Amino acid sequence: MHRRKRLIQDLPTSKIRALAMGLVEIKGKATHHKQNLFKSPINHKDCVYYKFTIEEYKKQGKSSKWVLIQKNERREPFLVQDETGSVLVDPKGAAIDIPIDYEYESSFGRDPPKIVMEYLAQRNISFENILGLNKTMRYREYYIAPNDKLFILGTAGKNTLVASAVKNTDNIIIQTGPKNMPFYISDKKEEEITKSLNWKSIALIIGGTILFSLGGYFILTMNI
Repeated sequence: MHRRKRLIQDLPTSKIRALAMGLVEIKGKATHHKQNLFKSPINHKDCVYYKFTIEEYKKQGKSSKWVLIQKNERREPFLVQDETGSVLVDPKGAAIDIPIDYEYESSFGRDPPKIVMEYLAQRNISFENILGLNKTMRYREYYIAPNDKLFILGTAGKNTLVASAVKNTDNIIIQTGPKNMPFYISDKKEEEITKSLNWKSIALIIGGTILFSLGGYFILTMNI
């Protein structure tokens, strides 16, 4: 996370018309490529990417936690446009950092909305237990819609997906790169991203230090 933060801070934002091969940072609005515009599964919103998750709150021993029951995700190439042009982005393999667009919880005495119930019925997923009582379940939908502003850190390379996708950039695509090269898509501003990554890296360092210290303490105690 610290490495990603430093890359974002140090790498200048490229204009799409002037993209060079290799690791690039771009900002622009999402739009669809040809017919790659589809509907989100629950709210049926036009989008170029979506993810829908179903979780159940389960007791495991003395603790309880949300357990993933199903994840439905669709990643198709889409265009990102700035004031200079457009470029194709293939989101496969990217870390996608976007907020929840829809969330609902069903539980005892609280049924899922009709659109969620229809989705569950189509996939033979029950929101009730064997006694016919509602389970405690959570439904979340995320999507990237046309005209959403995006920040992308990825690898620009030769476009092998289409022969002539976009004027001026029809031979370039942003996609996953060599091993250990970041590929990151977010609808947050650059300042928000670096601030978030900074706090996360600090928390992980502190947490790792505490765990390391506790491990050393227990080893010493056992030896004594």
